[in-house]
Amino acid sequence: MKTGSMQNAITEVLTGRRVEAVSGGGGLDLRLDGPVTVRVAHEFRFAAPSFAAPSEVEHFFPALTVRPTPSLLALVGRTVGAARVTLAGGLELGFAEGGALSVPPHALVAPWSVLTAEGAVCAGLPGGEVRWTEPGGA
Repeated sequence: MKTGSMQNAITEVLTGRRVEAVSGGGGLDLRLDGPVTVRVAHEFRFAAPSFAAPSEVEHFFPALTVRPTPSLLALVGRTVGAARVTLAGGLELGFAEGGALSVPPHALVAPWSVLTAEGAVCAGLPGGEVRWTEPGGA
């Protein structure tokens, strides 16, 4: 799938969905309505909105186990306002009520995936490649 088509597809799958739950452990799971899950398996950054100062950016390393912080837990109830796959193969989510999650590509591991009840529909692969599978397809 070409980058432009992939961009449109990830936007369609994620934009407008509400975050229903945030969980940690060996990674970060954002469970969205649909049901759709964004699973982050490697390093990511979260820029929380701050009204008193510039955004505070938190860095997370799932290899060390993720414990959702208060700012990550505050995503529950927020809506994904924007979603895009970067040219390098990362994933970026912007929330309508403020905040942004950024997952960079990784040379050796698959850092992120988007799953529906039918399975993975989009995943960042090692080396920055991105795989897209039509829901219900192979």
